[in-house]
Amino acid sequence: MIDPALVARIADLELVARIVVDGSLSGLHRSPFHGYSAEFSQYRRYRPGDDLKYLDWKLAARTGRLYTKQFRETTNLAAALVVDASASMDFPQRLSKFRYAVTISAALAYLVSSQGDAVGLASRDLFIGSRTGKRHLQTLLASLSSLRPAGGFDAAGVIRLASDRLRGRGLLIVVSDLYDEEERTAEALRLATRRGHEVAILHTVSREEIEFPYGRDLEFVDLESGHRIAIDASAARREYTDNVAAFLERWRSRAARDGMQYALVVTDMPLDRALRSFLLARG
Repeated sequence: MIDPALVARIADLELVARIVVDGSLSGLHRSPFHGYSAEFSQYRRYRPGDDLKYLDWKLAARTGRLYTKQFRETTNLAAALVVDASASMDFPQRLSKFRYAVTISAALAYLVSSQGDAVGLASRDLFIGSRTGKRHLQTLLASLSSLRPAGGFDAAGVIRLASDRLRGRGLLIVVSDLYDEEERTAEALRLATRRGHEVAILHTVSREEIEFPYGRDLEFVDLESGHRIAIDASAARREYTDNVAAFLERWRSRAARDGMQYALVVTDMPLDRALRSFLLARG
């Protein structure tokens, strides 16, 4: 299993992506990503024996004739990665959520590109359209490597941008701690699904955020606003962990309700195992 802290120290993001993907795909016998094969092509007159689910009943009502919808097969996939670059992702110092998110995003980009499909990237002040080819992948990975976490993150706006620019029906993968404006972000994701895109969420958090392993009076600093608060960590643990558990459950159940793939990714998970679990869930 690939130690995320060790891999995060490797500067060459393409090399990192290849290591993680090679470790994740062992034993997988087919691609976890597929293009769509239901793009409308044309109508033709109904023939006895045609599948009735492809009849256009509205057209029949207007014309008094039966027509069957025909579709052409499409095999290419267009994917877009949305990577959270907010300051809240720059935690903890040992291995930040941001570095973990960048690494697993690089692996996903490498995987999609290596099967001949298009991949793009959207983040704060950065948009790269979905395209194919090794040179494009290298450009994307270089841009991903140059990202730095800072300030807030308009997750809803970036998701809408990526969704708008995806051609046809695409795959939108969001890698974030999802702390930014929860309801607006959720609505942007729902809009992407209504447009026909497949949405996958890699909810990236640290073990410290889930378990709150602190036991004395401490001062906490909001990485985005700079706001400081002093608390008795032992007294606050129960309420804090209950609130975090409720937050994670809201996103899990929301994704299930809205037809999105959801994976909780904790930064102490080996990278290949986290990616493999995500890919197997797609099967």
